[in-house]
Amino acid sequence: QAQLVESGGGLVQAGDSLRLSCAASGRTFSYYRMAWFRQAPGKEREFVATIAWNTGTTYYSNSVKGRFTISRDNVKNTVYLQMNSLKPEDTAVYYCAASRSSYEFGITTNAFYYYWGQGTQVTVSS
Repeated sequence: QAQLVESGGGLVQAGDSLRLSCAASGRTFSYYRMAWFRQAPGKEREFVATIAWNTGTTYYSNSVKGRFTISRDNVKNTVYLQMNSLKPEDTAVYYCAASRSSYEFGITTNAFYYYWGQGTQVTVSS
């Protein structure tokens, strides 16, 4: 059974940093595109960042570009999200997602990803 498990969330102050981890199991996720999404209360789940399995090419939403960094360790089957200069508007449940598709079209959409984790809460106080 394929499984994604996020960790590393918590309560921090504005300007602080956090690193989220997503441990994958049950599949060889080194061949999957991995991504992070987030969902704030009362809002739809939105794209944050993604990383390709082969080239390591990354792509970010405009709201986090320059502050967040996605990376992966294919040996450990783990993907990370380093979040710096956190803002109150970054408060959300953060989800890890995986897709076996090699297409580039649609990589920022929820529908592109087949596997999802249960989420980890990040709260940034002002």
